[in-house]
Amino acid sequence: MIIGLTGGIASGKSTIAKLLADRGALLVDADQVAREVVQPGEPALEAIASSFGQAILQEDGTLNRSALGAIVFHDKASLAKLESITHPAIRQRMQHRIHTYADENPNALVVADVPLLYETNQQALYEGIMVVYVPEAVQITRLMERNTMDEAEAKRRISLQMDIEEKRRRADWVIDNSGSLVETERQIDVFWQNQGLL
Repeated sequence: MIIGLTGGIASGKSTIAKLLADRGALLVDADQVAREVVQPGEPALEAIASSFGQAILQEDGTLNRSALGAIVFHDKASLAKLESITHPAIRQRMQHRIHTYADENPNALVVADVPLLYETNQQALYEGIMVVYVPEAVQITRLMERNTMDEAEAKRRISLQMDIEEKRRRADWVIDNSGSLVETERQIDVFWQNQGLL
């Protein structure tokens, strides 16, 4: 079975991904793939350099993330241009990896960890979607603590994503991660048993 895993910022998605992997799930992480496709020699990095100029490259040919960020995070058109290069490359590599895992391990659970799964309209690619849920108030508190930012900035970051309650409504499975780790693990175990996973 191939599922998508998503949630809101600071909901604890990486914790859930680890709990699933600990039980034998095969994980494909969109953030990791996003880093891979912009390595030297990758077509996406060449396309980024030709679109934004050689100044976004370090001396060793790697991506200068801060230089690129300074361009795209203040200009929606530039950000859209960057995403038009990176998103297809990330999606293609993820789908290749997911289907390779599924073909080689037909009885395994393959989990695609995609932070902006609903925002990028990828739900149809998976047999079901698991949403890691915490109420927005918990997101704000965790984000302020994790990233040492004030409440206004935490709220702004959260507002850039689809509302967590909407994600919860759309989910096939909801893991409420606002309680203790034991409570969260119990939900994962129930999911695992209900899917008949060994």
